[in-house]
Amino acid sequence: MTPAPASTVPTRAQLGRALRRDLARGAIGPVICAVVLLALLSAWVATGGAGTLSRVRIQVSLAAVPMRAFTPKAASAIGAATTFLTIRNLSDTPDELIAARSPIARHVVLATRTGPDPNTAPRTAVAGLAIPADGTLTLSPFGSDLVLVDPTPFETTSTVPLILTFRNAGTITIDATVTAPGTP
Repeated sequence: MTPAPASTVPTRAQLGRALRRDLARGAIGPVICAVVLLALLSAWVATGGAGTLSRVRIQVSLAAVPMRAFTPKAASAIGAATTFLTIRNLSDTPDELIAARSPIARHVVLATRTGPDPNTAPRTAVAGLAIPADGTLTLSPFGSDLVLVDPTPFETTSTVPLILTFRNAGTITIDATVTAPGTP
């Protein structure tokens, strides 16, 4: 008689080892992909590809350029255009508006009115307009202002682009709404 074949049923310990080995084989691919992806993202951030975060320092609201007149002929006879802007300095460092430009104007003048009655005093060109730390600068035709000199006709458009340059905050571009004559 021949002896019966030995049983080849695996033990519980053998099943546990096989299961761990199969899990490790299945997980090695995703783990390698995650490590490579993390390394690539780290290199992208380290080289500046992700950009830099910067705190917003200047906020511009109530940006408006009133029409010079309701008809193009009357508007061109007036010449210069004035602005309304509220500029808020969100930092704890004073800043200064040092330049402005617009593609619709030959040049833009920073101006202020000084005298006993700022509403009627003549405008004086200035090199900059101060914005206090955590403070606000309000521009209007009745005080400090941006004057668009010899602008192209803009009265039929809805906005006018203004590029504002600040001593500390850099340059920002805004679209000022075109409003009815004399209104903000």
